[in-house]
Amino acid sequence: MKIEYDPVHDVLNIEFLPETKIEESVEFDGIIIDYAQDRRIVAIEILDASKRTTKAPTELIGLTILKEKASL
Repeated sequence: MKIEYDPVHDVLNIEFLPETKIEESVEFDGIIIDYAQDRRIVAIEILDASKRTTKAPTELIGLTILKEKASL
């Protein structure tokens, strides 16, 4: 997963599947969801990101990522 913020265009991009071809994009109220052919979400783009948060988008990137390993 990759999270990028473009301050020039004020776009926050969250990319889940970087090597997957985007088959379809759907926009609703400034949120764009990119789908693969099998309907998995490839990426989510948030337009006008700084207007949708109370802080600068780069300050919001303080994520805790949890991974669980399945024991086989």
